[in-house]
Amino acid sequence: MQKKMSLYNKLSRPELVARLNGETFKRRTLSFYRYVNIEEPEEFRNTLYLALDQLQCNGRIYVAQEGINAQMNVPEHNLDRFLSFMATVPELAHTPLKWALEDDGRSFLKLIVRVRPKIVADGLSDTVFDTTNVGTRLSPMEFHRLSQKEDVLVVDMRNNYESEVGRFVNALCPDAETFREEVEMVVKELADKKNQKILLYCTGGVRCEKASAWLKHHGFKDVNQLHGGVIAYVSEVKQQGLEPRFIGKNFVFDERLGERVTPHILSRCHQCGQPCDTHVNCAYDPCHDLVIQCEACHQKYAGCCSDECFEDLQQHPERHKHQQLHLKSNQLGCNL
Repeated sequence: MQKKMSLYNKLSRPELVARLNGETFKRRTLSFYRYVNIEEPEEFRNTLYLALDQLQCNGRIYVAQEGINAQMNVPEHNLDRFLSFMATVPELAHTPLKWALEDDGRSFLKLIVRVRPKIVADGLSDTVFDTTNVGTRLSPMEFHRLSQKEDVLVVDMRNNYESEVGRFVNALCPDAETFREEVEMVVKELADKKNQKILLYCTGGVRCEKASAWLKHHGFKDVNQLHGGVIAYVSEVKQQGLEPRFIGKNFVFDERLGERVTPHILSRCHQCGQPCDTHVNCAYDPCHDLVIQCEACHQKYAGCCSDECFEDLQQHPERHKHQQLHLKSNQLGCNL
């Protein structure tokens, strides 16, 4: 029987940063998801963790009975072994992989594999609609072509903090903080557009699987989704030598917090209002909110998101330890 203690990371963050800085090899960042029946998620999770740990992989992976959702990196010298492992696992074989657009090898510091009720926390009850009745999956080039038509609605199925730094030209970007809020807002806002062609997109494609099924459940007739998400789209159009219709940054859920797609700066520093699209987590631990902060404000407020957090940090210097690590990690290339 596998020992539970061997299936989890036990190093502290400073130790993880030191380990990463001591590596003499490069890492490749990738993501993938697949809706597939996993009969024993806990057993599958343990087997997966042991295999990836032996390959020195880092990342965040969610396993559920409905499938798997992974964002991770792999040492270049173990890449062939990783691909061979994927091919030998029935639940993972033939799963499309999406490679990072910008990659400094610091996307993840440790390996996390968790069992969840769902591979995406969507807040929806799968018993009230057919989750398999999804929209038409469009290739990146099909999406690129259709998104330029005037009679087509392009809808961003990501949260507001993602769309504020990057989005498709002329896309509808609901001001929502959760996926559940967003799908309900889209159904309401487009209630009179149920016969119009709708193009959905998200980061890697997984959220659009549920979103498209939800829209079809509510009577939308022509629902389409970007297969592979923004990551696959940008990679393909750049290979074709085309100008991306997605502008700005693509927000990603790892240490980088974003990949530059085009030079456009669409957002502003939440503190001073200067053009900026750098996300950071507030360095004051009781807050830790995700905000956009320019370098000047980052230095002025010691990484805090507001005057209140900065003042509290001065009154509680013992809570400054995380901030020092936060600033040091930024200097090392880890965008927290």
